[in-house]
Amino acid sequence: MTSRAITLDDVARLAGVSYQTVSRVLNHSPQVSPRTRAKVEAAMQQLNYVPNRVAQQLAGKTTRTLGLATSDLALMAPAQIASAVQQRASRAGYHLVIAMRSHHSVADTVNELLAQRVDALMINLPLAASEAEQIQTLCGSKPVIFMDVEPEAKVAQCQYSNACGARAAVEHLVALGHRQIGLLNGPPQAISAQRREAAWREALAAHQLTPFCVLQGDWSAQSGYQALLRQLPDRLPQALLVANDQMALGAMRALHQHGVAIPAQISVTGYDDTAESAWYQPPLTTVRQDLHALGEQSVEMLLAQLDGRAPPTRSLEPELVLRETTAAPGGEALDLDALAQQLQQIARQLQNR
Repeated sequence: MTSRAITLDDVARLAGVSYQTVSRVLNHSPQVSPRTRAKVEAAMQQLNYVPNRVAQQLAGKTTRTLGLATSDLALMAPAQIASAVQQRASRAGYHLVIAMRSHHSVADTVNELLAQRVDALMINLPLAASEAEQIQTLCGSKPVIFMDVEPEAKVAQCQYSNACGARAAVEHLVALGHRQIGLLNGPPQAISAQRREAAWREALAAHQLTPFCVLQGDWSAQSGYQALLRQLPDRLPQALLVANDQMALGAMRALHQHGVAIPAQISVTGYDDTAESAWYQPPLTTVRQDLHALGEQSVEMLLAQLDGRAPPTRSLEPELVLRETTAAPGGEALDLDALAQQLQQIARQLQNR
């Protein structure tokens, strides 16, 4: 015989409060005193009470559930963003539902979340402006934040400037003395890949340079490895700009296998500064996007919209992180004072653009 499910009445009886008070605690109402809230939460824990979200959905109530539509979580950057989103949502008392796009359309992925009656959505999928505006219409009145979209889209956005970060990496390599600079970019349909390549080319052109080679991957380490194998052994640039850290890892493995020393024979820069990039061998010079801050701020923007408050205005700015995969041609590393001066110069150049 199955045991009877614990109800709000059971919790109220054990806590010595009314049914309505328990409901207010579940809905995070500010009208409940801290002492009463603690009593109710202790009763829930003692009874192992689990809120029935399905019943809340059927009753048409808010579910305190956020939805995240995301690209492949096997990739480091989307996975770290999703982790930050989950942690911030949990601290705010919200449940997170994730829909990962595979072979479905973006609309199908978003519909998976809407079918679960989420209160608001985050879209971490590459979208052109028109596509994002269609998804916004699909979501109706629900708050939506887009995290990988063309900046000119008329939708709420939370993302880093791809142009600033990409330019900083080019300026660093040029300042070191590199002139033969190759590109290893992500898939052409990805908005961030398009923006990074455009910024790379613009920054190179400002120094009367063109890409030594243009390679393409799918963001995975395997694709970076395979792309470099096609250039080895005798078609390598002096330096390589890579559109994410994971492809840089694969590229570095291919170089190691063929005995190409980094940075003595080739400099490599990544993009994202995922948690593992400082532990590559050698540690990766990369453009840092604080992925934890990106995930947290996306949730905070949604919460503000749900509460009718003005969203946070903190700007998200990428920064170049110098480690050990870049040096002057021939492996002549700069001293620390020269590196500091170079960073200051790059920062001034970017501010003046």
